[in-house]
Amino acid sequence: MLTAMFLAALILITVHSQETEETITYTQCTDGYEWDPVRQRCKDIDECEIVPDACKGGMKCVNHYGGYLCLPRTAQIIVNEREEAAAESTSGRNNVIRRTPADPQRPPNPTHQIQCAAGYEQSDHNVCQDIDECATGTHNCRADQVCVNLRGSFSCQCPPGYQKRGDQCVDIDECTLPPYCHHRCVNTPGSYYCQCNAGFQLASNNHTCVDINECDANNPCAQQCYNILGSFICQCNPGFELSSDRINCEDTDECRTSSYLCQYQCVNEPGKFSCVCPEGYQVVGGRTCQDINECETANECREDEICWNYHGGFRCYPRNPCQEPYVLTSENRCVCPVSNTICRELPYSVVYKYMSIRSDRTVPSDIFQIQATTIYPNTINTFRIKSGNENREFYLRQTSAVSAMLVLVKSLSGPREHIVDLEMLTVNSLNYRTSSVLRLTIIVGPYAF
Repeated sequence: MLTAMFLAALILITVHSQETEETITYTQCTDGYEWDPVRQRCKDIDECEIVPDACKGGMKCVNHYGGYLCLPRTAQIIVNEREEAAAESTSGRNNVIRRTPADPQRPPNPTHQIQCAAGYEQSDHNVCQDIDECATGTHNCRADQVCVNLRGSFSCQCPPGYQKRGDQCVDIDECTLPPYCHHRCVNTPGSYYCQCNAGFQLASNNHTCVDINECDANNPCAQQCYNILGSFICQCNPGFELSSDRINCEDTDECRTSSYLCQYQCVNEPGKFSCVCPEGYQVVGGRTCQDINECETANECREDEICWNYHGGFRCYPRNPCQEPYVLTSENRCVCPVSNTICRELPYSVVYKYMSIRSDRTVPSDIFQIQATTIYPNTINTFRIKSGNENREFYLRQTSAVSAMLVLVKSLSGPREHIVDLEMLTVNSLNYRTSSVLRLTIIVGPYAF
């Protein structure tokens, strides 16, 4: 069976003018041909290679210009020179199968040697087949080029990532082209790769950069970690502060930052602090020191003693403080009997009182008031500090006809005990004269609280 033979036509439009002749060639080929961008012409399509089972019934497929032939396997091809010229002019190709026309009076010799075009060679089936110059090594491509076989020829091309510049293949700097990389592009011979800024990593497409969640991947913070775009922030728990490396946490010494956290003493602890008080005090409200009333919690005084609590401690005093010739008439009040002649030169009564004050109290300060308990008509009362004021820490200011105020005029530091005798002298118009003494024991605590 012999199929029809199709010839390719290359559309040529020629424009003539008086000065120039311009030929415009459109890259559109007829059926059976395709455009060859290397040689800039239409080239024949080998249907025998691309059409599955092109020939049936044991026929052999023979490619021809614009089509193919299905011939018996013993058949030979004879192409008329005029047909060959027509094919060359219409298709623009010169790799036709050549055969010297046989004498029309003589049948063709099946053993006759055929002549093939350049780039072709005779096959075992007595047809012209393409020479693969790339496989045979007969090409002249440079070492830095890639040989690409063509029908009847070959092409020297640059490997991927390179471009031709003259006869040379030079690297294409992809980093200068439209942005391939999200952050940074690194050019390499024949290729490139992308890099990301710190805190980012390449996505699966090797171009886009995505944030690294350092807190989930490998928490670098000693305590608290907060992820931010491209980085992270470390924070510390209350009572700690970031160290200079901004990652680790150091204990905050609250006691060093302020001297007013605790009333007495601040003790730093990991992540916090605590306040302590001296002996005789207890912590109230976490920071304030309050005196412990040992007379209520742990009275260690004897039966014949009374317990007196002061700021920071306690003391035991005798229940009967009276000394001869005084006798106890009521709690803390001693009277010298009139019947006793010795009493004529002594104060009529001595009253024992106790008080406590804090150390370093602000001065001047009113601390104790003395007042007559019995008022007689037509009498005059005067007050004075009889003893215990050798360093002049006190001053007695009379506030009325029957009372006076003891004033602290010098600051006192404890622990210390002061015994001050405050005397009230009473006289009348009949030269009656008597006196009474209030013996005030002042206990100064060891601290200012």
